[in-house]
Amino acid sequence: MRKVIFLIHVSLDGFVAGPNGEMDWIVYNDDVEQYSYSLHDATDAAIYGRVTYQMMEGYWPTVLENPDAGSEIAHARWLEDATKIVFSKTLDSVEWKNTVLIHDHIAEEMTRIKQQPGKDMWLLGSPSLAQTFMRLGLIDEYRLNVNPVILGSGLPLFTDQNEILNLKLLEAQTFQGGVVALRYAPASQDA
Repeated sequence: MRKVIFLIHVSLDGFVAGPNGEMDWIVYNDDVEQYSYSLHDATDAAIYGRVTYQMMEGYWPTVLENPDAGSEIAHARWLEDATKIVFSKTLDSVEWKNTVLIHDHIAEEMTRIKQQPGKDMWLLGSPSLAQTFMRLGLIDEYRLNVNPVILGSGLPLFTDQNEILNLKLLEAQTFQGGVVALRYAPASQDA
């Protein structure tokens, strides 16, 4: 069965964006980029909520046309061919190549998709959708890139968790710039 791998950048105090949506505090260097892009080989689908999808759709296709794209080109190419799965109650349609739009029945739809042939799936950012996936038990692996900053306020990653979710540490790596990449799986499953 395919897995959902959730990767997100988070502050030491658990925020994924500042009070006004700022993300300029995220340390994103070559080490962090290589670690993130290592998921290209293991995954063939990107999962997004509406906000993140619209942000990504507005940016990544332009990278393919940019001769100065540098290392971003690898991710742009991966995204171009990957299936994009978007969960939104408000979008009526999607235009980006290979995109599937799902409005409701999240647990049922993801269970069905997980049973289809293919590689694992990468839930990128999308904190609101990730919170829903957490409550529904749909995340098979958590990859938290903990940044060396305390924001004090902003958009929290963990809200409305009604039950304790025990995790087991699979791996911890420290990168230049002080980012610590933590990989966890729910303690109830084998990694």
